[in-house]
This record gives sequence, structure tokens and C-alpha cells, in this order.
Amino acid sequence: MFLLAITPGPGVFATVSKALSAGFKHTVPVVIGIVAGDLIFLLFAIYGLAAIAESFNTLFLLIRCLGSGYLVWLGIKLWRSTPAGIDVSTMKSQSHKYSFLGGLSITLGNPKVIIFYLSFLPTFIQLDQLSTVDVVVVASVVSLVLGGVMLFYAYTASRTRELFKSTKAQKIMNKTAGTAMIGTGALLLSKA
Repeated sequence: MFLLAITPGPGVFATVSKALSAGFKHTVPVVIGIVAGDLIFLLFAIYGLAAIAESFNTLFLLIRCLGSGYLVWLGIKLWRSTPAGIDVSTMKSQSHKYSFLGGLSITLGNPKVIIFYLSFLPTFIQLDQLSTVDVVVVASVVSLVLGGVMLFYAYTASRTRELFKSTKAQKIMNKTAGTAMIGTGALLLSKA
């Protein structure tokens, strides 16, 4: 789980981009959305719902396309934004609800996560023999490991953000975070 979490992918890029553009506090809902998406796939795998998840392939494709489009839109907004002041802590951010939904859609549309939970995880854990307590333990481990790794990425990126005090540095930060968001959105769309 730790190796899956630290491997750079759409979730990591979205977390880092959000932390760079809006700070740590505004990134927490993204991380919660990412963890929630992982828990959905974990429960699908545990309760033998892989066939149902595969039958919702069109829905996951739609979610991926919408999430990808949203990331591209946010990236373009960052690219086009003009730093208004010197204090990066005053940058405007979208609501926590949209941040959560963005993190959730990234996970639900991420083929790496789908493959891990529905194909790879069953080779390590006898999913059909888990008790309710086992399910809670596995879900807790997934939440703590994935959430911890993503929050570490978010914290590190948000601390780096403090280095960008000048208008020129903010512009570079906006373009870098915007490029990462656009790239993540494009990558997710290309895998659709």
C-alpha cells in the first residue's frame, strides 16, 4: 500500500498542485476525496463487487473525463491568473466540497487504483475470508497509509509555497501548478 501511495500518479500530482496553489489546509479535502475513492474500490474488491465495478465502466469513464476536464480547467485558471499581492496565503481557493469531489473523481478514474484493488490486492489478501474486524483493519491501514503519504506530499508542497513571496515567483508557481494540473487531466483523459 505504501509503495502504491508514494508512486507519483494523478493523486500525487493533484495533491501537490493543490498544495502549491492553495496551501495545506485547502488540500486536506482533496486527500480525503482520494482516500474515499480508494476505500470504495477496496470495498468493491472485498465484497466481490469487481463484476459490478466493471459493469460501471462507462460511469467511471464519465467520472474520469469530468475529473480530467475539471483539472485542466483549474490548470488553465492558474496559468491565466495574475498574482494580486505578495502574500501567497491570501490566494483564493474553491470550496472544500469541490476539492473533495476533485480528489474522489481522480481516484475513481485512476486505472492504477482500479487495477490494484480489483486485480492485484486479491493476490495478497484472501478477500473472501475477511471478517468484519479484518475489513475495518484493512480499511484503516489503507486510510492511514494513503492519507499519511498524501498529507506528507501536501505539507511539503505547502511549505515550499512559502518560498514564493515575490510576484514573479508566484507567477512561476501558478504556471508550474497549472501545468501539473493540465498534465494530470490530460494524462487521465488519454487513458480514457
